Amino acid sequence: MTARIFFITVSFVYLFNTSVFAQDTLSIDFDSFLAKALENSGQIDYQRQDIELAENRVDQAKAQRYLPNASFDSQHGLVPGIKSNDPNLPEDEYYLDPNLINDWDNWAIFTRLQITVAQPLFTWGAINKAVEAAKLGAEAAEYELDATQSELELRLFDLYFSYVLALEIERLLEEAQDKVNQIERQLNEMQEEGDSDLDDSEVFKFEIFKSEFEIQKAEVFENMAFVRDTWNYVLRNDKNEIYEPTVQFLDPVAANIESRQFYQNAAFSNRPELKALEIGREATETFISSLKKQKLPGLYLAGYFNFANTPNRPRQSNPFIRNTTNYLSGGFGFTIRQDLNFFSIKASLERSQIELNKVTYAKDAAQDGILLEVNNNYRLASLADVKVNQTDNALVTSKRWLRQEQLDYDFGMGDAKDLIDAMRKELELKLQLKQYIFEYNSSLAKLNKSAGIPLTTLVTN
Repeated sequence: MTARIFFITVSFVYLFNTSVFAQDTLSIDFDSFLAKALENSGQIDYQRQDIELAENRVDQAKAQRYLPNASFDSQHGLVPGIKSNDPNLPEDEYYLDPNLINDWDNWAIFTRLQITVAQPLFTWGAINKAVEAAKLGAEAAEYELDATQSELELRLFDLYFSYVLALEIERLLEEAQDKVNQIERQLNEMQEEGDSDLDDSEVFKFEIFKSEFEIQKAEVFENMAFVRDTWNYVLRNDKNEIYEPTVQFLDPVAANIESRQFYQNAAFSNRPELKALEIGREATETFISSLKKQKLPGLYLAGYFNFANTPNRPRQSNPFIRNTTNYLSGGFGFTIRQDLNFFSIKASLERSQIELNKVTYAKDAAQDGILLEVNNNYRLASLADVKVNQTDNALVTSKRWLRQEQLDYDFGMGDAKDLIDAMRKELELKLQLKQYIFEYNSSLAKLNKSAGIPLTTLVTN
């Protein structure tokens, strides 16, 4: 029991990262506990970034539909002017003077702007396929988040009911303490009266039992403190409130164990890991289709606009002569683009095909692993069910035994050894029954999780 509670609680130290100082104590049901813990989980926040990245890739793919190739370029600087030795030559005909020289005494600011655009008109559906592949990738990322969340929910289920288990055991030890005190008083009275029926070995055995009982009490109290601290750690909030479970008594969950085939079929239909792999396979196939279409020539509408201005450099009137520092031009038309890097395209297709094979094999392997997981959890849940039922039957018998020994001892017909043995057996069975109930609930939660069934269906608040 001690190791079980410690294992469950210590795992959450790596999932949550803020300390809490107690003020108020509030009751919280499992659904609210689950919601608060998931909200505070750094692991979930980390996983959500994969969805953000996948959605960003969708936006990038959509951006290729409109002006995917658009650029703006500008240059600026100081340049000298020009002058001609022919005073009769107009400035817009300086290109006729072969002896033009730079005028180093005349400086001006040079500005040039260049804009080029290309709008795809027909690409054989390559862009649409790329967008579709990106959307499928985002959907797969969401299923991966669901898988991570279901794993965390299972741990939170155990953590919630670890608190309930600790409360139950704490109450059982308080009840047992009263019985221990009662027997101790009776033994002391027998020693004071010099009762010849009292055997020294019975006293020694009782003292050993008391020491073992004190150790068990200390373990339970330390575990209770540890569980409370872990709860505070998981459910941290700005108000610094302390929570305890609404459920105060640990009983078997109301759900019954279905057939093995039921859980196997549910797992293949519901497990988010399988859905993520299936969607990932579709995304890879769609991306391969996009790559193949990118090998084909595409039709684009292209355009450009060029402008340059320098005040001390006059524009020339001849359309075949362009002053690169002072001009205005533009145009548009259709263009066909074909990627001729066939080796690179072939390598990309081969890589995508390898990734597709990898995803296919991963899904097959995941199905095998999930089937084994379901079968193992079904075995554990079935065994836990038997343990709960048989331990409950044994506890009923032990109560009858203890009642009989108590009566015999009160009437002077019994001995302390038999009474201590009966009391110890009843306490052991009570503790064992609560532990087996916890294991049953936990194993059934694992079985549901392995079948992709929400854990909230097990809890009735």
